Amino acid sequence: MAAVQVSEAEKVYIMHGVRDDLRLDGRGCEDYRHMEIETDVVSNTDGSAKISLGHTDVLVGVKAEIGKPKAMVPDEGYLEFFVDCSANATPEFEGRGGEELGVELSNTLYKVFNNRQSVDLRSLCICPGENCWVLYVDVLLLQCDGNLFDAISIAIKAALFNTRIPKVHISEDEEGVKEIELSDDPYDCMRLNVENVPCIVTLCKIGHRHVVDATLQEKACSVASLLISVTHRGTVTCVRKMGGGSLDPESIFEMTEAGKRVGKALHAPLMELLQKEESLGKKRQKVGFLG
Repeated sequence: MAAVQVSEAEKVYIMHGVRDDLRLDGRGCEDYRHMEIETDVVSNTDGSAKISLGHTDVLVGVKAEIGKPKAMVPDEGYLEFFVDCSANATPEFEGRGGEELGVELSNTLYKVFNNRQSVDLRSLCICPGENCWVLYVDVLLLQCDGNLFDAISIAIKAALFNTRIPKVHISEDEEGVKEIELSDDPYDCMRLNVENVPCIVTLCKIGHRHVVDATLQEKACSVASLLISVTHRGTVTCVRKMGGGSLDPESIFEMTEAGKRVGKALHAPLMELLQKEESLGKKRQKVGFLG
């Protein structure tokens, strides 16, 4: 995705501010913008969530379908990701730009989330080697104002928390043929344990310091970024460098430590918010956190 153009004077101004731990919008280097989350927003899905992070808006829907387990892991289900970069989100998504970014985002999400350390994939198994649940995770980028990976990861965690998978009843006839029946009762369902689902923290190197939740203007001043997925315990599950510039070992260490610290601090308020929102049922209103 092409970066926003900033003048040399703006660049110097932003870099000097970051050096003094003061960004254009008044945040410190390790502060997120205000975040708002809603769950259960798409009626024809098994789980959904919408997040607004600054002016970045992301919608995630999860659909559970019965499929065949992969040969290498016959006792596990799996996740499939599809990212749609709406051309309305930013002019850069028009034509091939949105497609290429969508593939890049999908590949990264697959590495971060589709493993048994992040999601209990064994709980998605129905009959080992025969049937399993496949969770199709659709991500729609509605508006882009920087920091897509973090916003998407938080929306995915919220949507997985909201996901309800129908209970399965397996019967066998006299010839040994298995028949799968799904429960019609919306309360007779399986919930995913999302405790270990990581959140992504993207750190952008600007001058000699780094910032989290960079705006598009800040991203334009950054030489390179480090994308770190972090669990609620502060464990790093994936690290990926982005951007054309290089990062020295000392910067990588500092950015990784900051990512662990910031990422670990994200989970508790997020889970608290999701549980509180769910407990309110129909009475709930859109609420924010980290603001």
